[in-house]
Amino acid sequence: MENGFMPIARDDSFCFSCSRSVPCFNECCRDLNQFLTPYDILRLKACLDLPSNVFLERFTVRHTGPKTGFPVIAFKTDSGLNHICPFVTAAGCRVYTDRPASCRMYPIARAVSYSRQTGKTTEHFALLKESHCQGHQQQKMQTVREWIDTQGLQRYNAYNDLLLVLIYRKNQMKPGPLDPAAHRRFYLALYDLDAFREMAFNDGFFKTLTLDHETYEKARQEDTALLEVGINWLKETVFKLKIS
Repeated sequence: MENGFMPIARDDSFCFSCSRSVPCFNECCRDLNQFLTPYDILRLKACLDLPSNVFLERFTVRHTGPKTGFPVIAFKTDSGLNHICPFVTAAGCRVYTDRPASCRMYPIARAVSYSRQTGKTTEHFALLKESHCQGHQQQKMQTVREWIDTQGLQRYNAYNDLLLVLIYRKNQMKPGPLDPAAHRRFYLALYDLDAFREMAFNDGFFKTLTLDHETYEKARQEDTALLEVGINWLKETVFKLKIS
């Protein structure tokens, strides 16, 4: 089997299954260069019961997009161990219930385009076949729609799309790389959520945003609500974009 992507629609079927009985089990957890979204990190740090700054320092590395200036977060891997995922074990993934979206989506790749004219996003899918993966030889058929449902991807995709729309709109309306101050705010509001919460509730931050009482209280207690507030804060105060 040669490596390659084949376009596939949401209601198209494909044959794939992965379990400990498949001979290549855990092989896709090696030689990683895996980027993490804010929602990935939110789920993982909660799964491990770690503050966001501890999780980020212990398990990730931070890069800067050369053309955009956006922070890019990836898993920290050990080059002496074939760049293996820090959470893989012989028995499988030890954070499986909160594994990142890219792990859940495999072997499907998902991309999203954004229309500035309509404000709508459009999904695009492709089936990835890699020579090492024997999951495609297993006799289990499902559609892309069914795969997204069984892998619990709806919430991941919803929050990841909020970030993608923010980036698209920023690049269209304010092209060019982020300055260092905006880079720090982007990292704080989207990745280091616990530090963002401390700043927001202790330093009068919410005076800069109009929040109803329900949203205020949810953001105080729930990471997902705080992430949404952080995205709107970036739109309004950093990128000067109209909230919609």
